[in-house]
Amino acid sequence: MEIPETGHVVVCGVDGVALRTVEQLLAAGAEVVVVDPAQGADVVAERLLAQWKVRRVEGRLRESLLDAGLATAVAVVCLLGDDLRAMETALLARRLRPDVRLVVQMGNGSVGRALAEVTGEGGVFDVAALSAPAVVEACLGTRTHTIELAGSALLVAEVVAQVGAGRTATLRELYAHLAPLAVASAGEAPLICPGRDHAVRAGDRVTLVGTPEQFQELATPEVVELMRPQHLVRQTAGARSAGVARAIERAETGRSRPGLRALARSLVTEADGRLRATLAVLAVAILVSIVVLQLGYTKADGSRMSVVDAVYFTVETIATVGYGDFSFAEQQTWLRIWAIGLMGGGAILTAIIFSLITQLLVSSRLEQSFGRRRVGSTRGHVIVVGLGSVALEVVQELVAAGRRVVVIDREEAGRHHGHARALDVPVVVGDATDAAVLTAANLHEAIAVAVLTSDDLVNVETGLVVRDQLGDRWDQVPVVLRVFDRELATGIEDGFGFRYVRSTAALAAPWFVGAALGLDVLATFYVDRIPFLVGRLAVAAGGGLDGLAMAELSERTRVVSIRRAARDGERQVELLPRRGTRFGAGDDAYLIGPYEELMQVLRRDAPRAPAG
Repeated sequence: MEIPETGHVVVCGVDGVALRTVEQLLAAGAEVVVVDPAQGADVVAERLLAQWKVRRVEGRLRESLLDAGLATAVAVVCLLGDDLRAMETALLARRLRPDVRLVVQMGNGSVGRALAEVTGEGGVFDVAALSAPAVVEACLGTRTHTIELAGSALLVAEVVAQVGAGRTATLRELYAHLAPLAVASAGEAPLICPGRDHAVRAGDRVTLVGTPEQFQELATPEVVELMRPQHLVRQTAGARSAGVARAIERAETGRSRPGLRALARSLVTEADGRLRATLAVLAVAILVSIVVLQLGYTKADGSRMSVVDAVYFTVETIATVGYGDFSFAEQQTWLRIWAIGLMGGGAILTAIIFSLITQLLVSSRLEQSFGRRRVGSTRGHVIVVGLGSVALEVVQELVAAGRRVVVIDREEAGRHHGHARALDVPVVVGDATDAAVLTAANLHEAIAVAVLTSDDLVNVETGLVVRDQLGDRWDQVPVVLRVFDRELATGIEDGFGFRYVRSTAALAAPWFVGAALGLDVLATFYVDRIPFLVGRLAVAAGGGLDGLAMAELSERTRVVSIRRAARDGERQVELLPRRGTRFGAGDDAYLIGPYEELMQVLRRDAPRAPAG
């Protein structure tokens, strides 16, 4: 990673992801200039930028980019929150400075793939796709992650220390060559990247990294269970996208047909007063006609009509379908007058009923009612509150994982409702802070809840209502809250006992920072409350890592693999190298740790100034 002394990073945008990106760029030692073409920074953004002493440029886009120092910038990061404006900014920056590194936030996959051809060594990222896996893992209680590094697979897994009561054992004794990433004891903050001689007690949760073969050597019942395919989460975007595509295909081709009984119940429930009244009038007319025909109609042989004949002829008359088997032509005058009224009135009533039923069938109310009836019989499902871009990505990944999902959304006709229907996911329209709506979504049979609207206050309020409604199941059902504000998130975790508070901005920002500065972020996951990164860093010649021993790095960072610089046309890979191993120029170092620590490593690798 080589950043010129005069180089800086231009960040376009001032929303949540942009602010987190600026914060992490500063932590990595980069100089930052913020461009706000919309001049829409709120009070919080202005205060934070002032506190960080970051220059903010406003005005027309072209002039703002030039004023922000595009000519000497090492990278431009477009985080405008609007795909059209982000694309416009990226294309303009490329035109004004063809060699600048471009990093773009883009929600539309097709546009993103096309724009990737323009960004070159930068990258195009979707915040929803980057942050959704952490939410899905929390919902499903995922404890394992398979990560592809330099063509080799490594497994990250959380296990519970099995030690006799009142005794301790070292990590080396329990887990041999597996490298510990964290140890979490009850009521204590997690210890990050402890040494193998660290002692643990029974019940401590230990997060380990190693090859699948090293895990299999342990052969404990817990590890054997964790190694089952259904528990392994592969941390690659391609695998997730393929899974989502297969889920959509299955939903389209194998979608179960709704039961006629459920549909009939929904029709009866949603029928309004006009339809009920018209049906009642028609029923009365049919009953009266049956009686009249039995008493007044005389057949050719002089006999009276049976009940079946009377019903048949009444329906035939109302439907205005004549087969010639019965006729009013030879009947008494009053009966023919009755027939005229029955035919005219019946035709009108039938037309009204058909129009009202058609209106009901195409109305959203029936869809909502039918959706709620489907939910009523659903068990073991995940409830997703909100249906924005992040929530939709979570829904798709849950469906791809084979889970049943129910969505609660305030919008009656949200823009992503069609995607939910394509996945055969029912949508309950209503306010999730209303206990009745949660009951309609069958909360008491749900296995997890993810509250993912874009409003922190709504998410917190919904989470508290969910906690209250779950009652005794609160400790067994994972409830994931999306919260941007870091201090609010900490307060919620400590004050209300929420275990899974996630920030999409915090999860996505490292990808943008890494792409801007040369750290290739490969995966993100949580260990307890701490977000971890898996990244690849090319060791710069003359940089701070060139010739450095791994033991000299931060103790909170673990080097899990090194792909050596090419020698004789080959690049050797060292998995889980010893702490005495030294980095060399041109090596690819694969690291795992909290993102703040990886940012410090990134900063340390900046080329040293020449002596003298």
